[in-house]
Amino acid sequence: MRQRKRILFVINPISGGKKKTAFNKQVLEVLDLEKFDPTFKITDHANHAFELGKAAVEEGYDAVVAVGGDGTINELGSAILGTDMPLGIIPEGSGNGLALYLGIPLNESAAIRRINRFETTEVDTGVVNGRHFFNIAGLGFDASVSDRFATDSIRGPIGYLRSAINVLSDFQPSMYTLLIDGATYKKEAFMVSVANSPQYGNNAYIAPQASINDGLLDVCIVKKFPLYLFPKMVFHLFTKSADQSEYVEIIPGRDITILRDQKGPVHVDGEPVEMGKKLEITIKPKSLKVIC
Repeated sequence: MRQRKRILFVINPISGGKKKTAFNKQVLEVLDLEKFDPTFKITDHANHAFELGKAAVEEGYDAVVAVGGDGTINELGSAILGTDMPLGIIPEGSGNGLALYLGIPLNESAAIRRINRFETTEVDTGVVNGRHFFNIAGLGFDASVSDRFATDSIRGPIGYLRSAINVLSDFQPSMYTLLIDGATYKKEAFMVSVANSPQYGNNAYIAPQASINDGLLDVCIVKKFPLYLFPKMVFHLFTKSADQSEYVEIIPGRDITILRDQKGPVHVDGEPVEMGKKLEITIKPKSLKVIC
């Protein structure tokens, strides 16, 4: 009898504000149990998914699956980098940016059926001050929103929108010096996003031309703009036209340094991380296998 592949499903119980009490039952109904032997573990503290991913490598699992949002994906992906173990994704986050880019269905059953196919692709990994990211890292406005959202009692898109509105009321642009593949730029910016894939999530595209396997990162500089144009800037995000705005400049690069006047939050795949004045950013091409 052919040996079944051992898969560890790592479930974030609070991601996206969705209950997941019936998830295990759904997997047992949809997953091809002749091919796969599933195990389920629930995260209960920060960095727990990373710990479970490391343990899965040591215990010889054939794959790990992130049942959560981009933050859960980030922890598991970071844990298995440098191994042949593939990462599966069941999108259960507030934005699901990476899953949407990869064409992974938001419907649970359809996403589980993708696991049945067990087809993989290799994706790039960004690194900012030693922290890995697979979707987008950023500083400025979106990092401040992520920092506020992390402590909000309301999860999901509504909570994120509320955090954005609260931050916008008194947010001020900052000066940045950017060194990108040897060229130097000085910019006053509302925010700077470093994109491995095109969108934050919820089909909000900050870098419409970004590709997750081209060996490049897209540095998206959103310049200071009149606040009355904020609705128009949001319109650009949701119509894949951010790169057509006069207030947005996108510069591709592999070796990136960003200097700012003071330390503060940086969002790494949507999760806020306190970092210093200097950010060193590089890319590891095709360094993670993803089931899609």
